[in-house]
Amino acid sequence: MGGWFSLCLVAALLIVWCVGCSEGTWNHDYRDALTKSILFFEGQRSGPLPASQRMTWRKDSALYDGHDIGVDLVGGYYDAGDNVKFHFPMAFTTTVLAWGVIEFGSLMGPDLVHATEAIRWATDYLLKATSIPNTVYVQVGNPYKDHCCWERPEDMDTPRTSYAVDEHKPGSEVSGEIAAALAASSIVFKGSDPAYSQKLLGRAKEVFHFADTYRGNYNDSLGSWVCPFYCDWSGYEDELLWGASWLQKATGGSRYMNYVIENIGLFESRKTNSLNDWYGEFGWDNKMGGVAVLRSIELHDQSFIQKADQFMCDVLPDSPTRSVNYSRGGLMFKPVGSNMQNPTAISFLLVIYSRYLKATSRTVQCGYGVSATADRLEMLAKQQVDYILGSNPMRMSYMVGYGTNFPKRIHHRGSSLPSVVTQPARLECLGGKQFFYSKGPNPNLLVGAVVGGPYINDSYPDSRMLFTQSEPTTYINAPLVGVLAYFTSYTK
Repeated sequence: MGGWFSLCLVAALLIVWCVGCSEGTWNHDYRDALTKSILFFEGQRSGPLPASQRMTWRKDSALYDGHDIGVDLVGGYYDAGDNVKFHFPMAFTTTVLAWGVIEFGSLMGPDLVHATEAIRWATDYLLKATSIPNTVYVQVGNPYKDHCCWERPEDMDTPRTSYAVDEHKPGSEVSGEIAAALAASSIVFKGSDPAYSQKLLGRAKEVFHFADTYRGNYNDSLGSWVCPFYCDWSGYEDELLWGASWLQKATGGSRYMNYVIENIGLFESRKTNSLNDWYGEFGWDNKMGGVAVLRSIELHDQSFIQKADQFMCDVLPDSPTRSVNYSRGGLMFKPVGSNMQNPTAISFLLVIYSRYLKATSRTVQCGYGVSATADRLEMLAKQQVDYILGSNPMRMSYMVGYGTNFPKRIHHRGSSLPSVVTQPARLECLGGKQFFYSKGPNPNLLVGAVVGGPYINDSYPDSRMLFTQSEPTTYINAPLVGVLAYFTSYTK
């Protein structure tokens, strides 16, 4: 979401699958891609970097975050190619990383330790952001000042303003998502660090209580400081249901299970447009597809199974209820900024629900003879992953460092500017302008970063000025980690 100086279309298509695009589909190294997809998060770290840091061109940054309000807010992640810490997408990233480890951690091999480190880097920070009762810090960094500069995070001198929601200025969506992230992560650490797990779970309960008690949108509370950067378009109800669903899974009790059942009407009464829908939507803004899948596999609740079934039908390319567009080469598209967040997040739900269908010996009927079988959902997810890794009309991997043909000019400040290792002299706000406009490749490889992706005609211009196509984000990579782990064991 670092749309640089640009801050100071998609029509429905008939699906015509690209006949030659599946060549090499079965030959991708999912283990290598998994390793790289997790390594990417080290390039997004904010704060003092540990001795174990593997992406060594990055150094310490933003060491005084929170000093403006006397709270330690050092750490966490930069969400994309800018130097702002947006906690709404950061929390979603954390939730999905944790879900991936819960579901597929046993398949991650030596990468599991790095995946859990990536989660803990986020949760340590989210604990800081929620350390004051009934106050949740939701962002650090003036987004307008930041987006008008092109400088390394190690150099940035723009205002590191801290923004919060509280009883008088609520933000139920970001607070509910942070509660989900802490609850999901508590499951990850339950066996390896029980004390830390309990700390996460206790804080998740507190933050969820705040989110539910003081209901409201952070768009209204913080206005232009958070919107248009990460506006909450779908309302806060989905995050309340999402947070409660993760608390139910983490606690195993009936309290949060009953909460979702009792409050589901709140969400459905707020559906006013296509974005406020259960179907075909899952990402940092709209959690309803995730709620449906999570509660289906956890509780076998028929009403949620019906919703999850509908989600699957709504993403199949030949389904009569399809709500997702596809390029001619086979990539999913929905009308958002960085499109690649759609195929990674939706594919994550596809593989999880595929396993559920296999376990229950079920097939979903979508109408007009179209069926969503476990194998079909799995294959659709695999087609998306293979497209991302290079089985596409451009024969290009959209993951930096995977293969030989990948984006070389990504929209990312740290990657596009000389590292402080090679050029220690400070670069001021506009000191990086020449590097931004350079036609040369970025000097630092942000290994594992998946960019926003091609146009719907499958072309990719590889220009850092076109941030919608060339900018990586944490919430593109987070669901892909789990999907890649799943396909490391693929034997077909």
